[in-house]
Amino acid sequence: MALTWRSFDFFESTPITPSSPASRSFFDNPSSFSQSIASVCSGSESLFLGGFDGTVRIIGPNFKILRQFTAYDNGSSVTHMRQVEGTSLLVTIGEGGAGEDLEPGQPVIKVWSLDKVNKKDGAPGLLSSVIVNNGKRPFPISAFTATEDLTQLAVGFANGAVTVIRGDMIHDLGTKQRVIYESDEPITGVEMHVEAGVGLTTLFVATTARVLKVVISGKGHGQPPKTVEDEGCGVGCMVVDRRTGEIVVAREDAVYYYTLEGRGPPTAYEGAKKLVAVYGDYVALVSPPTPAGETDTTRRRFWGAAADNIYTFTLIHPELRIIAHSETVLADVKHIFALWGDLYMLTLDGKIFRYHEKTLQQRLDMLYQRNLYTLAVDLAQKCGMEAQQQNIIYRKYGDYLYQKGNYDEAMTQYIKAIDSTEPSQVIRNFLDTQRIHNLIEYLEELHEHHKATSDHTTLLLNCYAKLKDIDKLEKFIKSEGDLKFDLDTAISMCRQGGYYEQAAYLAKKHGEHDLVVDILIEDSKAYNEALDFIWHLDPETAHPCLMKYARVLIEHCPSDATQLFIDYYTGKYKPRIDVPITAEAAPVTTNGGFAAGAANAVSNLSSLLPLPYMNTTAIANNNSANAKPTVGDLAIKQDVIVIKYTPPKPRTAFSSFIDHPDEFIVFLEACLQDDALSKEDKTDIYTTLFEMYLHKSNEKKSDSHREKWEAKAKSLIEADKSQPLTQERPQIENSNVLLLSHLSNFQDGTTLVKEQSGLLFDIFRSYTSAKDTKGAIKALAKYGPEEPQLYPAALSYLTSDAKILDEAGPDELASVLEKIDKGGLMAPLQVVQTLSKNSVASMGMIKPYLAKRIEAERLDIQENKRVVNQFRTETVARRQEIADLGGKPAVFQATRCGQCSGALELPVVHFLCKHSFHRRCLRVTGEGGNNGEDVGECPICAMDSATIRALKKSQEENAERHELFRADLEMSEDRFRTVAEWFGRGVMGGTAGVE
Repeated sequence: MALTWRSFDFFESTPITPSSPASRSFFDNPSSFSQSIASVCSGSESLFLGGFDGTVRIIGPNFKILRQFTAYDNGSSVTHMRQVEGTSLLVTIGEGGAGEDLEPGQPVIKVWSLDKVNKKDGAPGLLSSVIVNNGKRPFPISAFTATEDLTQLAVGFANGAVTVIRGDMIHDLGTKQRVIYESDEPITGVEMHVEAGVGLTTLFVATTARVLKVVISGKGHGQPPKTVEDEGCGVGCMVVDRRTGEIVVAREDAVYYYTLEGRGPPTAYEGAKKLVAVYGDYVALVSPPTPAGETDTTRRRFWGAAADNIYTFTLIHPELRIIAHSETVLADVKHIFALWGDLYMLTLDGKIFRYHEKTLQQRLDMLYQRNLYTLAVDLAQKCGMEAQQQNIIYRKYGDYLYQKGNYDEAMTQYIKAIDSTEPSQVIRNFLDTQRIHNLIEYLEELHEHHKATSDHTTLLLNCYAKLKDIDKLEKFIKSEGDLKFDLDTAISMCRQGGYYEQAAYLAKKHGEHDLVVDILIEDSKAYNEALDFIWHLDPETAHPCLMKYARVLIEHCPSDATQLFIDYYTGKYKPRIDVPITAEAAPVTTNGGFAAGAANAVSNLSSLLPLPYMNTTAIANNNSANAKPTVGDLAIKQDVIVIKYTPPKPRTAFSSFIDHPDEFIVFLEACLQDDALSKEDKTDIYTTLFEMYLHKSNEKKSDSHREKWEAKAKSLIEADKSQPLTQERPQIENSNVLLLSHLSNFQDGTTLVKEQSGLLFDIFRSYTSAKDTKGAIKALAKYGPEEPQLYPAALSYLTSDAKILDEAGPDELASVLEKIDKGGLMAPLQVVQTLSKNSVASMGMIKPYLAKRIEAERLDIQENKRVVNQFRTETVARRQEIADLGGKPAVFQATRCGQCSGALELPVVHFLCKHSFHRRCLRVTGEGGNNGEDVGECPICAMDSATIRALKKSQEENAERHELFRADLEMSEDRFRTVAEWFGRGVMGGTAGVE
């Protein structure tokens, strides 16, 4: 026996005792059993025993004899049988007796249908019977086989002949026989190999000296037999494996396998073989007793004289090279058969042994006890164990190897069992720094199988960092397919370990744009690259990244960052497309200077961070262009795509420009050029820009610098206020301008706002409060005509201090007094009182004013006296006229009618106003009864009288409307005159009539 075979006891051997008394009596009598049983076969859940007396016994479960029938008469023994599995067909061969038409020893083949019963004798139905022809030579049959459909049968004889029978044996439609092989060597075995669907049947023939094959049907039929092996086998040592179709031949040195192509790999197993059978993956072998004189001393000492008659029964697993069971048998083995789910052995003395295979777990436990884990895995795979169960074996094997110190092999097994093993158990074993390579291998496999947690990713990246193995790190993070690790953990660990490029690659690959920018800025300090990366994002993604790092980007990339803000907030933002230029288009430098270095830098970045919106179409278009590249096109050509978006309000960007006033001003000025801005947004921009101009003007630089920015600020609000109010224009709140101007000490701004708001008096007062005499005089000259009350205020200011008066000069004081006098803004007494509050102004300064004023007053008095005398004279005359009309007769001397201008004719009507009319003329225009006697007023004086009555009525009504009196009084330049006029109109309750 080869040393590579391992012995186990995978089968439980159990002697079987038949259940029924009749069966027990049949099997328990060794002498009668061996003399009565000529052949054995099994199939269709039954055992068939053929007797020397031609009787066939059918054995059921528990080895109970179910039925028996006589298959052959006249002393013919049943030498061979074959039951067709799954059917009720039984084939028997009988020989030895002399029938009516048979010669002695001539074999007969019969086909029985067990489900048909002959009512006469109770035997099964006989379907057909065929006499086998062997040239009428009485040689016993040594081998027999048949196809499943019983259309082809082969019979081997001891004289070396093989006869093939063809025909329909089931329906007895006739058969044909032909001797296909003859030799001087006895036939020891025949087996058929049928290729389904092809119709090719090959017969394998074994003799004592060789193994042959011959095609008995199909392509190649009729050709002579071909020798497969120049070595034969004994009777019972050839069998077919029904699962694979292989022909199994047992010889002393090995077990051989034959197919249509020839001999396959043999299984070396030394020892004499008497009988062979196939049971599942196992091969059952029966070895004859050792010849006398060769029996070993131990066996002879144990068995005594019986040692020379001991047979050996062995079950081997050829693929695993396992002896699954081995035992000694004290009697010759008649037959080995598989039935009722187990393997059975029948000896010539009637003993029955059942061999039940142990459970797979029991078999594996046996292998575990001997640390044969590799064999256990092979056994599990052969038995079809689930992969998860196989992993348990791998894990056990890994534990065993780890305990032996074979860490590399142990890790191999742990990896195989990775799907059903708790990773922490393995990781804990390999945390020793000397086994870090094994730990890395296991952690990588965890990620490959998508079983890694964030802790595993952290540990793996720490291992890479400890070994400084950048190649493996990049291979790990750049692996294709689905994400095999926790992204956040991987990025975080790469950043902590200083692998910023790898962290940026991961973030970019998985769309974590904010992380890419964060890494480039916070870790790599690559501000330009970060800004360029943002410029390649779509608007919705770019905005949060830009706002998050706006101050940093403006600090380090002021120009480009400001331009990006301008583009985005004015709606002109277009994501860039980077297209690497070809080698032919690349600028050539002779010394490898700036151009080469810039090209390499950008090329490296583009290979590390594949930017969005890259496409082959753009590459093709750019490569086909004939334009010569410039220094600005060193590594990439910029292209853009248009994506519609809604720009945010400019106010949201204001905080980003803190401490960067120049860039902020550029941004604000650019935003003002956007026509799409709302009025509210423009107001914000104007106000903020005004503030920034003032901020720049207060920087500690030259006076020209301050004047420049103040001029810009002033022009901004002047241009703002100069537009018509009817147009859509932004409006800087006056309060904001005043506040900002005050905080920045920008006097022009304050003045301009007050001027535009009509606060002229406040402007003048601001100059006087600041003791700015020149400014006050200038404001007085500019605003005095519009605001006359400035002159009294100016008089008070100029005479408030001697220095102020000296600075202004006497001429200015005289001019103010002239304006006051001309406009009647102050009474002389008020002027004197104002000047007398202090001793600044002298009498000589106001003497011209007073002289002129006194002269004007004197003339006015004279005029008033004249008017009074005139009114008194007229009043006296009117009173006298009224008295005459009431007490003296009136003389009417008119000769013509006042209406028709005709000569007066009676009747005539005379009026006290000295007008006379024909009565007939008054009827036309007069008012009265039907007779016309009621005469009205004079038609000529009626209009003047109506006017006087209307005026009187109006005066009476206005006398009660005090608001009109008050308004007229406030707007009057001479209030005394106004009071006098309203007093005459009766506003004080007097009458307008004459007493």
